[in-house]
Amino acid sequence: MSNLLIIPAIDIKDGKTVRVVQGIPELNCKAYGNDPVEMAMIWRTENAKFLHVVDFDHSHLHSKKNYKIVKEICESVVIPVEFGGGIRSYDEAATAMDLGVTRLVIGSLAYTKPSEFEKVIKEFGSSRLSAAIDIIANKVVIKGRREIINISPLEFAKRLENAGITRVIVTDVSKNGMLEGANIELSKMIAENTNLKVTHSGGITKSAELFELDALTSIGIDSAIIGRALYENKFSCQKIWRIAESGIFD
Repeated sequence: MSNLLIIPAIDIKDGKTVRVVQGIPELNCKAYGNDPVEMAMIWRTENAKFLHVVDFDHSHLHSKKNYKIVKEICESVVIPVEFGGGIRSYDEAATAMDLGVTRLVIGSLAYTKPSEFEKVIKEFGSSRLSAAIDIIANKVVIKGRREIINISPLEFAKRLENAGITRVIVTDVSKNGMLEGANIELSKMIAENTNLKVTHSGGITKSAELFELDALTSIGIDSAIIGRALYENKFSCQKIWRIAESGIFD
């Protein structure tokens, strides 16, 4: 993989690492451990250059009970951490940035409170922000993926670009955690029709999909977030990593 940045996902609910299937977090992932901080350190030892952290409690319940863990993750690894989950105002964005994150993911705020969104961009700069475009059945969803809005993915992407955003995370929620393949065409469509940098998310299961995405870096798809497939060792090289690093965190 010459150009594509692979970003492991750490999804947190009730203080534990969870896996996410079609936007719904599942608890007690014994196959790869429950401690988000330990998981961050494992990904770092496996040469991750960037981490994507999502707080499902803040996204769905507006609870900050996991913020201490997010801060600890940022302090425990020397690589950048991207963080998202239910940021609903400028003040909440500022609080999340204080946790030590490198980049903040904004979703619903861009649609529900555009003036607050613009304030966030002005204060922190586009390089420290990613805008989430979550899609179900080719329709954009917001508010923890619970509300459909009447705007196409491309139209939303162009609106974000016009607001000053330079990067989007494109997720086909129906593919998320299903291990059935990625909707690469969706990310490609947005990359080809905007000047945005695109992070692909959702459905990546095999190395062939990574090579396909890597071939699209020239049009702006420069990174991919991978969750369940990494945790469940769907890539052959992971077996070598596991053997080499067994016992490090015992």
